[in-house]
Amino acid sequence: MTGELSMVIEADFPLYVVADDESGDVLVAAEEVEGFFVDPEEETPEVVFLRAHEVNRGRRRTEDAVLEIFNRRREKIGEYFIGRVVLGDVSAESSDGKISSVLYRFFGNRCEYPGAAKIWRRWASEVAMEKGEWLQWPTSHHRAWLHVVQNAWFTSNHRAARYGVDDVAHLDGAQISTKSGFFCALGEAVNGPGGYFGSNLDALAECISSSFREGPPVKIVWRNFQASEESLDRDFLDSVMEVMREFRIDVTIC
Repeated sequence: MTGELSMVIEADFPLYVVADDESGDVLVAAEEVEGFFVDPEEETPEVVFLRAHEVNRGRRRTEDAVLEIFNRRREKIGEYFIGRVVLGDVSAESSDGKISSVLYRFFGNRCEYPGAAKIWRRWASEVAMEKGEWLQWPTSHHRAWLHVVQNAWFTSNHRAARYGVDDVAHLDGAQISTKSGFFCALGEAVNGPGGYFGSNLDALAECISSSFREGPPVKIVWRNFQASEESLDRDFLDSVMEVMREFRIDVTIC
């Protein structure tokens, strides 16, 4: 896919950093990771970090590891709490000063969205998000895109609230074919490209409720609503509209 491939660039900086949550000590800083963004059914204990810029051989384990994701400007854009990790094999340093692979055994959490790896690389590129960019990814990646949006949103200290200045949020039902896609579209419509405004019904209610302090609730114009009805579960759409009515959100269907 052209839009996707143009944004998935090779890293030359430590994109992934594993650190001790309490002390902040860095265990490994690497450009790539294998075995962390995996389907739970394919999960193995070993996680391999590739093209490592730094590895702490003196700190072989921790019970409270976090995996942090950084962009090109060395700003943290994502974070996962892992738990216990133990250092395994470390390859020899290459001529460019990097270590080709560092193996860790992870005993805690992983990311269950394999597609999130490519999307995080896009986030780290520091190229401005474009409107509708989430649509350039296959529908199978919508859950991963929404996951990255949510993780990055809160890592950057945003609240679950409206930050956009537009009084009207526009949704196009012809572009919304999955539940995750609905929340991707709504987050962008309310808070701009890459914006978050809920990832499920409870989170949507929280975002709307928190937004009252920012001013009047945004109005929603939902074009091609019939297309959404054909693609999405009727109960889901009914629940969405029920949340909107509960908080007196004006929704225009056309």
